[in-house]
Amino acid sequence: MTTKPGRRRRARAEHGGTLDEAHWNTSVAEFGDHLRTSRQLSSYTVRNYTSDIAAYGEFLRLRQVADLDKADRRFLRDYLAWLLELGYVKASVSRKLTALRAFYRFLADRGDVERDQTDLVSSPRLDRRLPVAATRREVETLLEGPDTATDIGVRDRAILEVLYSAGLRVAEICSLDIGDIDFSDSELRVIGKGDKERVALLGRPALAALSGYLNESRGELSVKTSETALFLNRYGSRLSARSVERLVKRYAVNAGLDPDFHTHTLRHSFATHLLDGGADLRVVQDLMGHSSPATTQIYTYVSTEQARRVYLNSHPRAARSNQIPTQNQP
Repeated sequence: MTTKPGRRRRARAEHGGTLDEAHWNTSVAEFGDHLRTSRQLSSYTVRNYTSDIAAYGEFLRLRQVADLDKADRRFLRDYLAWLLELGYVKASVSRKLTALRAFYRFLADRGDVERDQTDLVSSPRLDRRLPVAATRREVETLLEGPDTATDIGVRDRAILEVLYSAGLRVAEICSLDIGDIDFSDSELRVIGKGDKERVALLGRPALAALSGYLNESRGELSVKTSETALFLNRYGSRLSARSVERLVKRYAVNAGLDPDFHTHTLRHSFATHLLDGGADLRVVQDLMGHSSPATTQIYTYVSTEQARRVYLNSHPRAARSNQIPTQNQP
C-alpha cells in the first residue's frame, strides 16, 4: 500500500521530525515552474513569490514543523505575527500571505496536502498610504545624473527617460525588445501584468535618449548578435529588474533625493504630473495599464494634496488661516 507524500511528512512531524529539505526545495521549484508556465506570470513576480515561500520555510524550520497540514489558522497567524516582528510592513506581509495561499492551492491540487486553511486567515489591515511622487525639478535632477560620455551612462539615461515618460513598471521596461519601439508614432508596445498588451507614449526627450542609445551605445554592449532585448547589461544580456532598481537608487542617492526613491517613484510621478497637468483620469488609467479605475483614483488624492500645499504656502491669505468661515462666523 503506497502512502501519499503528505501522509509521510505528517508522520515524521508527529515524531519530532524536521522539514524534508530536498522535498521542500523541489516543491518550491515546481511551484515556480507552475507560476511561470500555467499562470504565465513574469519572472519578476515568480521570483518574489518563491522568495516569499522561502520566508515561510524559515518559519517552519524555526518551529520544527515538517507537516504542512499542521498549518492551521493559529499557526498561520503566528507566522504573520513573526513577519511583523521581523520588521516587515503590512503590505509586504499581505503579499507573503497571497503567495502562501497560491502555494497551498498548488500543493492541494497535487495531493501534497489534505487541507488548506490559508483562506481562514485575513491579511493585515493596510494603512492607507498615498503614493509618493517626486517634484518635476527632482525628476529633472535625476535624469541629468548619468554620465552620457560613457555607453553605460547613455543606456542609463535612456532607461530613466523611458521610465518617467511612459510610466512603466520595472518588469515592463526590462521585457522591452528593440522591435517594441515605434519611432514614427512615438509609441512603445508594452506587455504588462497578466500579459496584457498596451501602447505607451514617449516624449521627445525619451525618444532622443533611445535614439542615442541605439545608435551609439547598444552596439558596444551587444556581444550576442541575436539578442533582441532593448536594454542590455555590460555582458550583452537582457538587463534584470534588480539591476534597474539598483541603478535608479544609485542615481537618486547621487542627486540627493529621498532615500526611499525607487523605480516606482517615477511611475507615481508620471501619473501625478499628468493629473496636475489636467489629464483625464481614464486616459491616465489606460497609459498606466490599470485594469480598474480605482487603482488610478488614488493619484487624484496626491494631486489634490499637492494643490493644497501649494495654496497654503503661496496664497497671501491662506498662509494666515486655512479655515473657511461659516455664515455664523463674524
